[in-house]
This record gives sequence, C-alpha cells and structure tokens, in this order.
Amino acid sequence: MTVIDLYYIEDDSGIASCVKEYLESRGFRVTVYATLERARQALKVCLPGLVLLDWNMPDGRGDGLCQWIRRRWRELPIMFLTVRGDSGDIVSGFENGADDYVVKPFELEVLHSRILALLRRAGNETEPYLSCGGIIIDQNRRTVSCQTEEISLSSMEYQLLLYLMKHKGMTVSRETLLEQIWDINGSYVNNNTLTVTVKRLRDKLRQPECLKTVRSVGYRMEDVR
Repeated sequence: MTVIDLYYIEDDSGIASCVKEYLESRGFRVTVYATLERARQALKVCLPGLVLLDWNMPDGRGDGLCQWIRRRWRELPIMFLTVRGDSGDIVSGFENGADDYVVKPFELEVLHSRILALLRRAGNETEPYLSCGGIIIDQNRRTVSCQTEEISLSSMEYQLLLYLMKHKGMTVSRETLLEQIWDINGSYVNNNTLTVTVKRLRDKLRQPECLKTVRSVGYRMEDVR
C-alpha cells in the first residue's frame, strides 16, 4: 500500500500533534507547518497527496495560500480545518479553491473518513503530480516545472524524467532506461544517446541535486533533505 503524504498547516501545536498522531496511525505520513510561508516553500519542493489548511495563521490567512496553490496545481486536494464555521466563511473557503471544509472541533474518525472520501473523489490513485527536489510533473497536462517555473522538455527527456520519478528512491539501470524509453518505442539507440539525454535534462533542470548518477549502474531520483 502506498503511503500518502499530507501537509498540515496549523499553528496550534496541540491540535497539530493530535491530528498528526492519529492520521499516521492510519497509515498517512503527516508533515506539520506552523506558518504559511514554510508551507509555501515546502510545496515548491515536493507536493503531498493532500493539504490540510487552517484559516487563521500567524503570517496571514489560509484562503490566500489556498488560492496560491490552486493557481499552480488545479488538482491538488485541499481541505480546510478551521474554527470559522459561519456559512459565509464556508462558502468563501470553497470559492477560494477548497475541496472540503471541516469546522473545529471535529472527531478524528470523521476527519479520517472525509480525507478518504476526498482522495477517492480526487482519483488519488492516478497520482496526477510527481515531485522530487523542486521538480514537479503534472501527468495530466504533461508539463514539468522546476521551483514553479515551467520547463520545456523534448519527448524523450520528458519520458526519461517521468520514468525516474515513478521509480523515485530506486536505482534504475542504464539498460532498463534504454529498454523502457527507446527500445519499447522502436528506437534502438546506444548508451551515448542516454548519456546525452541525461546531460540535456540536467541542464534544463538547473543541475538538480535530486538526480543522482550511480556509477557504472544507472541513475536515481531521491529527495534531498
């Protein structure tokens, strides 16, 4: 079973700790951010499967971050968890891009059920976004961005990056890459073609630390901590 990453943007450490502990006991991986800016910087590097967002934060309002996310990643699920329960606030939350809205206080079991329902509606199993080290692939639009700036790649460069991203954390041999990207499409090329394609890809992505060369074996994408 794939572990789904959740970003929880909440400045109340008590609530954040309680939600994090409960959801991680249900198989999620939860990262808490106490300010909007920290969350924004984290989103530029790696996208989670879902964002849980409070409205009132020390450095601004959650609806602003919700709008910022929605302009960049239309299909990233967002759920408000907030004490603001007036009908006007709830309507505003949805108008600003939220997919769901939960008012505090809430039962953890109900929150868990709402999260599962939202992920089902979002079609989470299709993984619309793949990310690593500031590089994000939108599989539905077939676009690639680096630190939120869209990068133009050739077909082979895109397929190479996509294959490595889908196998993030694994070392992929040069032979496998040649077979899965070129041979399978009827284009039989040699090792030099792969080397040149990787070099061009690195140049376009500004020499990313997350794209590793495994000497005499192949390549690996891995998150940079």
